[in-house]
Amino acid sequence: MENRQNFQRDNNNRPPRRDDRGPRRDRRDRNEEPPEFEEKLVSVNRVTKTVKGGRNMRFSALIVIGDKKGRVGVGMGKAVEIPEAIRKASEAAKKNLVTIATKDTTIPHETVGYFGTAKVVLLPAPEGTGVIAGGPARAVLELCGIKNIRTKSYGTSNPINTVKATMEGLKTLRSAEQVAKLRGKTVEEILG
Repeated sequence: MENRQNFQRDNNNRPPRRDDRGPRRDRRDRNEEPPEFEEKLVSVNRVTKTVKGGRNMRFSALIVIGDKKGRVGVGMGKAVEIPEAIRKASEAAKKNLVTIATKDTTIPHETVGYFGTAKVVLLPAPEGTGVIAGGPARAVLELCGIKNIRTKSYGTSNPINTVKATMEGLKTLRSAEQVAKLRGKTVEEILG
């Protein structure tokens, strides 16, 4: 024990400084590439189930994941503890990924998404407008990679229904190339 303590101290009997101990290894230096998807926690709810012995408390989490290149997914998870609910929600979101048709930094045309009593109107916007949207819809649009859009939410303000209505609206988007292929025409004929 005595030898080890002497080994760590320098000539002036001081403990070693941080830079004397060599380079600091960071957790990120383990040859890990950055994650493919970014994720945002939209909401966490405490939910209860009444049973014979009382109430069972659990947490429900709503997560949106996306790569900011047109792929986005939504997932929900429920567990006794919040971190576990978030993990389950992110796994569910990865299973529900959809690819969204975009035009430059906005959407190709206006659309409306419905889910339950939530209604979200999505309108294309010119460059420099930014994302004009409420919290739940904003999370979906930003992770989808859309930078210029105007939205308006009607009906319920429930974040779960708003997120799902936004997703339904985005799923209905079609690019000019997709419409031309469906109709058997050229893109020029579609755009006029």
